[in-house]
Amino acid sequence: MSFEPFIKIFSVTAIRYFVVAGIPFLLCYVLLKQWLSPAKIQVRHASKQDFAREILHSMQTTLVFTVIACSVFYTPLRNYTQVYTKVADYPTWWLYASVVLSLVIHDTYFYWMHRLLHHPKLFRYAHLLHHKSTNPSPWTSYSFHFLEAWTEGLVLLVIVVILPMHALAIGLFVLIGFIINVYGHLGYEIAPKWLRHTVLFQISNTSVHHNLHHSKFTGNYGLYFRFWDRVMGTENPNYVKEYDRVQQNRVNKKGSDISLYVDANQTNKQSLAANS
Repeated sequence: MSFEPFIKIFSVTAIRYFVVAGIPFLLCYVLLKQWLSPAKIQVRHASKQDFAREILHSMQTTLVFTVIACSVFYTPLRNYTQVYTKVADYPTWWLYASVVLSLVIHDTYFYWMHRLLHHPKLFRYAHLLHHKSTNPSPWTSYSFHFLEAWTEGLVLLVIVVILPMHALAIGLFVLIGFIINVYGHLGYEIAPKWLRHTVLFQISNTSVHHNLHHSKFTGNYGLYFRFWDRVMGTENPNYVKEYDRVQQNRVNKKGSDISLYVDANQTNKQSLAANS
């Protein structure tokens, strides 16, 4: 394998990180910071040092992900996968179905891998670094310890061994997964207010859902869906209440009862202090 594919994949992955994480950061933390303040999940703000640390470790993660991708596509390891090159090899609908199934597989893989990394004997050696971001931002999405980066990235190998995947489908899976990951670490709840009373809310995670995991260090281990947390009883019991609180802040943004936002945030701050 030449060095050219490595440079290409690393560059694309790095650019995707800075674009997909950078645009939400610019909007939420710079340009629209005041306007979006009622949607802020935690009162506190991360520091510039936090952002620098997260970006640095994200580049390390990008390097690890690049090694894994190159191994899947450009080494004999590919012979053990079901990656295919011609779209016509499978029905067109499978291209999109494989993306959906890969997200389901990833969510299952992530839940159990994530719980394992929270084991007391493992946590401080790898996952603790990610949890230094107690108040996550979009830059947190790839901020992993070197060892965790490998456990995160190896899901790609698991997926292409289980499922026939076209390169385009793999690209869509990675892009969609990263967008959802950035949303989970956004630090703001931007989901539409109508989501609360839909089936989608019962199934999928929100930014509040994962933010609680970062602030409480336990529970809410799922990545895309609530399924495993609900089945295994690991969902934070205050999740829905916290989600409603943040959404109510947004409702009251222009109203005279904006003091509710201050009171709710003060209560949340005291709760965080009591659990720290």
